[in-house]
Amino acid sequence: MNVRVEKSPVRASDRAGVFLLRQVVPLVVIAVSIACSASRSATSSPSQLTSNQPVSQPASSLPSSSSLERTACTLSVSEAPAIGGLKVGMSVDQVLALFPGSKGDAEVSAAVAKRGPFGNGSLLIEPSKYGSLANFKDISRVSISLLDSRVSSFTAYYNGPEWPHVDKFVEKFVGGKNLPSPDQWEPYPGMDTQMKTLTCTGFSIRLFIGGEGGNQNYVLMKDVEADKTLKDRRKKAREQASPTPGQ
Repeated sequence: MNVRVEKSPVRASDRAGVFLLRQVVPLVVIAVSIACSASRSATSSPSQLTSNQPVSQPASSLPSSSSLERTACTLSVSEAPAIGGLKVGMSVDQVLALFPGSKGDAEVSAAVAKRGPFGNGSLLIEPSKYGSLANFKDISRVSISLLDSRVSSFTAYYNGPEWPHVDKFVEKFVGGKNLPSPDQWEPYPGMDTQMKTLTCTGFSIRLFIGGEGGNQNYVLMKDVEADKTLKDRRKKAREQASPTPGQ
């Protein structure tokens, strides 16, 4: 008598379970491997970290020249420095005395005699023409603005040298003068390395560097009160020319 043993059919759900198990096991192994690696990294010694990986340090913040606290300059116009003997507030005769022979120069005489509607005038002097190079070393020309026959401002244009930073020019300029150090001067926005200004109670000074070999370097000095007087005169003239409607 033959006995036939029938195999139990494998249900679809059982086959799905086996397939799922085969997929899960490798994932578990990978997860355990990652966890072990993370654990080893966390327990690495500080010396290993230092030798294998650079530790980033926070950048130290250095105060910029624009953020430094400045002390107000209280120097009066009488304390303004001179360049070759030239100062703001001088009379025309005092200016011409600095340039021997300039008084007899027709162009200079014409410029001195010419006056604007507000008592203003201008004068251009080339020191080399009058043997004044000893007092105006490296200066090619001096442009002078006048108000009521006195120097209201002047600009000295230099032949050089070429400075790496305007602070170097300021250091040279303030040497031996009763003026604040370069860090007390105000940098010009957008031209911090080329231009700086010092504003005092009675006068202001601007220093600029530029050009090939420093041929555009200049020093501009202004009498603050004279500058204000000229602006007030111009403003008053505009108001009189354009009266308020109804008056």
